[in-house]
Amino acid sequence: MSITRDSGSRESAMPRALLPRRLVQLYAGLVLYGVSMGLMLRAELGLEPWSVLNQGISRHTGLTIGTVTIVSGALILLLWIPLRQRPGLGTVSNVVILGAVMDATLALVPQVHALAVRIPLLAFAVVLNGAATGLYISARFGPGPRDGLMTGLHLRTGRPVRLVRTCIEVTVLAVGFALGGSIGAGTVVYALAIGPMAQFFLRYFAIKGLPEPPSPVVARGTVASPERAILPE
Repeated sequence: MSITRDSGSRESAMPRALLPRRLVQLYAGLVLYGVSMGLMLRAELGLEPWSVLNQGISRHTGLTIGTVTIVSGALILLLWIPLRQRPGLGTVSNVVILGAVMDATLALVPQVHALAVRIPLLAFAVVLNGAATGLYISARFGPGPRDGLMTGLHLRTGRPVRLVRTCIEVTVLAVGFALGGSIGAGTVVYALAIGPMAQFFLRYFAIKGLPEPPSPVVARGTVASPERAILPE
């Protein structure tokens, strides 16, 4: 019995011992994600869907795109209430940090006009975004507000995650484009590259010894990991 208790104590203490690393990964990932969004905007070759929407809103309201990102994240978080989703530390941090860091990046990085600079900048931004995604999701402090909206709608409607994600992003992209958001080659590159890169970095930054949490995402009688659920397939 004493051996069992000691083993259980070691297992319960392990996640606590991993807390500093998890926090570092969470906030490093969120900061780098915000930087990548700012760099992608500076490349001026097209944005990912939610940034297209936020940029369009920014152009009509006069608010910075970072401020719009924060406000939209908070509003999306309110939609979690009827969907019965529970935010975590990572969720709330995501709302605040991404927009603030994005604005700071835009303030520090000047506009570039040469295509020879903008193309590598876009490529770097997309790779950085993939690494940032792997960092903050592997910390397991809860999904971002937009990912939680997707999984919540999946659970409430019973529709496949892939379909729900596609419908959300196509709608967001269309509305953002109608409002004047930037769509271009970067939008396509991001859509094609972010899934494989994020999957790679999720494995690279995985924290050994962290127990697998029960997944809220159920599809066709099988349980899918939350990491897989938020990535394009």
